[in-house]
Amino acid sequence: MTGTLEDREAIRDCITAYAHAIDRRRWDIMKNLFHDDARFAFGTVAGDWKSFVEQARAVIDPCLATQHQLGQVMFGFESDALCHTETYMTAMHTIPAGYPLPDVFPDKGEIYSAVIAGRYVDRFEKRAGEWRIAKRTGLYDWREFRVVEGVDMSPLGEEACGFHDDRDPSPPVAARFRS
Repeated sequence: MTGTLEDREAIRDCITAYAHAIDRRRWDIMKNLFHDDARFAFGTVAGDWKSFVEQARAVIDPCLATQHQLGQVMFGFESDALCHTETYMTAMHTIPAGYPLPDVFPDKGEIYSAVIAGRYVDRFEKRAGEWRIAKRTGLYDWREFRVVEGVDMSPLGEEACGFHDDRDPSPPVAARFRS
């Protein structure tokens, strides 16, 4: 079974909205991406999707910046309402000196970049006509820490660091996920 183009795009939109929500710290979007009974496991973060959001906030919020780049998505439709996907991703995190969770990112006493490459292995289910994540397992393929000399997080003013608040010009794009 290959799934319809509409199904594939709805799933891809959900995967993309997840990366957007993490990078923009729009945690309220997550409730529209996961089914209520969804499970999540990635590194030190595991449990139901609601506990995932709390754990992810503790990991991501102290970062100075994050950006997730998504690669190819492979689809494996089992039925009209069940699809397994594997999405390649690379995530960059700018870690400050004094980062509070050394089991996630070590405190190097200076700003550095943590680059993580891996995959999201998801089980999507279509319920009430809507595709959402029922189970997500994150896999690390590799991690790299890069100390950057002379880091200036705001070469063009604070806007160059990325928006994590209402000044972000992208809300119209993500609006359908924010309800």
